[in-house]
Amino acid sequence: MPANAKQPQKKEKKVIQLDKQTDKKKARNLSASKTVAKNKEKEKIISLKGVDPDEIIFSLDIGTRTVVGVVGIPEDDKLKIVAAEVVEHKNRAMLDGQIHDIAQVAEIALEVKKKLEEKLEITLSKVAIAAAGRVLKTCEVRVEREIEQGKEIDQELVSSIEMEGIQYAQIKLDDEVSRDEKTQFYCVGYSVINYYLNGYVISSLIGHKGKKIGVDVLATFLPHIVVDSLYTVMSKIGLEVISLTLEPIAAINVTIPKDLRLLNLALVDIGAGTSDIALTRDGSVVAYAMAPVAGDEITEKIAQHYLVDFNTGEKIKISLSSGDSSVSFVDILGNKQVVEVTEVNEVIEPSVRILADTISQKILEYNHKAPNAVFLIGGGSQIPGLTGLIAEYLKISRERVVVRGRDIIQNIKFSGKKLAGPEAITPFGIAVTAQIQKGQDFLAVTVNGKKVRLFNSKKLTVADALILVGFNPGQLIGRSGKSISFELNGIKRTVRGGYGKAAEIYVNENLASLDTVLKVGDDIRVIPAQDGENAEACVSDYVSPDAKGKVIMNGSYIDIDTRVYINGRIASKEQSIADGDIIQANEIKTLADLANLYEIDLDTYSVFVNGEESEQNYELKNLDNVELKKRIQADELNISKDESVSDSYDTEGKTILSCEESKDAQAEFPTEIINTLSNGSFSGFSNCVSVIINGKVMELSGDKSQYIFVDIFNYIDFDLSKPQGNIVLKLNGRMAGFTDIIRTGDVIEIYWDKQSNEG
Repeated sequence: MPANAKQPQKKEKKVIQLDKQTDKKKARNLSASKTVAKNKEKEKIISLKGVDPDEIIFSLDIGTRTVVGVVGIPEDDKLKIVAAEVVEHKNRAMLDGQIHDIAQVAEIALEVKKKLEEKLEITLSKVAIAAAGRVLKTCEVRVEREIEQGKEIDQELVSSIEMEGIQYAQIKLDDEVSRDEKTQFYCVGYSVINYYLNGYVISSLIGHKGKKIGVDVLATFLPHIVVDSLYTVMSKIGLEVISLTLEPIAAINVTIPKDLRLLNLALVDIGAGTSDIALTRDGSVVAYAMAPVAGDEITEKIAQHYLVDFNTGEKIKISLSSGDSSVSFVDILGNKQVVEVTEVNEVIEPSVRILADTISQKILEYNHKAPNAVFLIGGGSQIPGLTGLIAEYLKISRERVVVRGRDIIQNIKFSGKKLAGPEAITPFGIAVTAQIQKGQDFLAVTVNGKKVRLFNSKKLTVADALILVGFNPGQLIGRSGKSISFELNGIKRTVRGGYGKAAEIYVNENLASLDTVLKVGDDIRVIPAQDGENAEACVSDYVSPDAKGKVIMNGSYIDIDTRVYINGRIASKEQSIADGDIIQANEIKTLADLANLYEIDLDTYSVFVNGEESEQNYELKNLDNVELKKRIQADELNISKDESVSDSYDTEGKTILSCEESKDAQAEFPTEIINTLSNGSFSGFSNCVSVIINGKVMELSGDKSQYIFVDIFNYIDFDLSKPQGNIVLKLNGRMAGFTDIIRTGDVIEIYWDKQSNEG
């Protein structure tokens, strides 16, 4: 039996050994198959060696907690991701998205780079990066401009006012930044929120006409120091930056396509230090914002409550979304703890509420209302309960606040397990944005002899270059000269100013425009616009300058040329017309015109021209002799009927209107006739007295109903403050006083008696 008993044991042992051999064989086969699979996979990846290095896109997302590297190549209309690596910072070298320890960040970035190079067996020399949204500053401004009526609005005018808006935003931002903060900001992009035509919102200004145009511009700015620190890290690990974008822009490029931007959406990238917010509406990004709270606040709460270091607190936070019911860890005292996930959630709930409330308030501040939906991305978006709390604070449906992962990105291909959640959005967005840009991050050009560098956040145009150098937008569009509007004999007239000449723009000596796309090394030359000449008008442009001569009326010479009054004052035909002038031109062609000018009632007088009685429509000729005879009875004059009366018409015994030679022609009339005619209808031109002063015809016009001698000094150049003898005042040949009444036809003499001064 003992022999028989040992026999089965030998067989069993043999079986076990066989089984072991079989297992070893299976293991060898499995290992061989894995090796083959790896080799096949390796051969497939190694095929990148045949790809043009310029086609390979390598992007780095340098975050507060990790550095993520992604390598992709274009395939059809998508970006195929061939490898990705994630490495955590060993210490807090980054705070709130800002590089604090350049050497430590460079060390982690180099580790990511080497892992990708080993995996792909290639050398990476060019990289695409992004600046954190925390340092992004935005400024929204409205600019309005009066434009020439009737002129069609073109693209040059629209680009000019947009450029004016960006410059105004730059000035506004500089005013807001503390004077002690010598940070230089660059405009890295802008979007038009609204256009306005005559105060009303309009989708496009081009082709319209109006009085006033306006634009709301959202300009984004980035401190140059942020760019410098990123470039320094890349330079330390031997990488050339070929694309620099902004993290919010990179994220929105892959999460919210342009067709969805018609909706009012909020994209919130919850990182470790900050939560970046982008808002879309009406087809464009209308605002960027930043909430100064994010995942680190939750981690710090866990660390303080359970007495663990920051890294352990971070691991506990991440485990909350793993699906496990409990989490174990060792605190700083060496105690091993196992706590329920529900307990941890209760501990962090106050901090999560603060995070949700801060994000919600920031959205409402910039959007002015709750958006249609909210997309959450970034590692912090996975904090339990966050989506529901944001929906609660925004007062929208819970279904409208969602966490978006890699699956939402439509223009990439990636089958790897890494970067599958919301933390993948920004790294992939940087790569996709780099593919879109396909150019240098800065473009060096020359503007009117001055070298400038432009941030390549989009297709750069001449307008972008002019904005950076501070070119005055007013020198781009030539304004038309000022018009003159006036009234002539009750009819309104307008004289247009000359058209302005737009600026001439040349790129490499070729005629260009504000929308001309630039490339490296372009030479831009701008000849400023020229404004049109202001309108000019002269009385003679509307009133015939040809003199028609004189007529003799009741012994007095009267000019029958057209009389011109501007704003109630007599004016010469050479006088310029100003805007708003009211012009009255009284043309004397017929007897009726002459009578109207002097307010003569022709029903009361008989009119004789050259001895013959004439009708009112008689056209006057040079040196016609006109006599006015009042139709009255002799007994009305208190004289005998057979007494011959020369009914020469005058007021107060003076001539109606005299020229230089009219002094000798002045007639004296009997007192009886003077008294009678002074009660007649004729009183001269209303509020206007024509006199002869020192041999020169002048008209006193104004609001006075009666003029006295002293008023003369308002119309002549005679300085009473510098006596040159005794002043002599004569009225119709007799000595006069300052208060003597002046009437039409008076002959006035004013001079200094120098002999009395010498005596």
